[in-house]
Amino acid sequence: MRLLSILMPRERQFFTLFNSHASLVVQGAATLVEMLADYSANNRRDAYIAKIQGFETAADDVTHETVALMHNTFVTPFDRDQINKLIQRMDDILDLMQDTAESLTLYDVHILTPEVSQLAALVQICCTKVAAAVTQLSSMDNGPAILKICQEIDVLETDADRVTQAAISRLFREEQDVRQLVKLKAVYELLELTTDKCQDVALVIEGVVLENG
Repeated sequence: MRLLSILMPRERQFFTLFNSHASLVVQGAATLVEMLADYSANNRRDAYIAKIQGFETAADDVTHETVALMHNTFVTPFDRDQINKLIQRMDDILDLMQDTAESLTLYDVHILTPEVSQLAALVQICCTKVAAAVTQLSSMDNGPAILKICQEIDVLETDADRVTQAAISRLFREEQDVRQLVKLKAVYELLELTTDKCQDVALVIEGVVLENG
């Protein structure tokens, strides 16, 4: 494996790392959605959280490897600042998914609202589209398709904003338990912020395509 890494062109190594990170983001989102669907099973929550933590740790390793490769490569596939932003913004997505999963336990949330599942589903779709865009970055011939995906992520982020606003509004109208209100509001905002980070990745990718296409 080490020999293969040495022989592999440096540029190809970058895209391999991007794809690996994007795959971890998708797996993290799928696990979060699975955790929420299975939320009534108290004894399995810790296992789901540990699984997401594992993806986040693996993603951190990929991020560090990408930064090291960037500093040890004379010619990079695109601008160094864009490489750094792309990998760091993807890392932010997984960090927030981990925060969301852990917060449910830390805040001692017992009952989830439909809006939590709705936002998590939007997060998962956003993450899948982020991965779809990232995996096409190795060829600028894919530029139009990549830009289309980025536009779709932007629409999904707007949808998440609307769901969050409506959910918080309903909380303040209907939730009598102030503690439950505060807990759920925090969870809504974490999930919405995760879609914001997906949009941040899309903006970086758009910049790469427009400058290099």
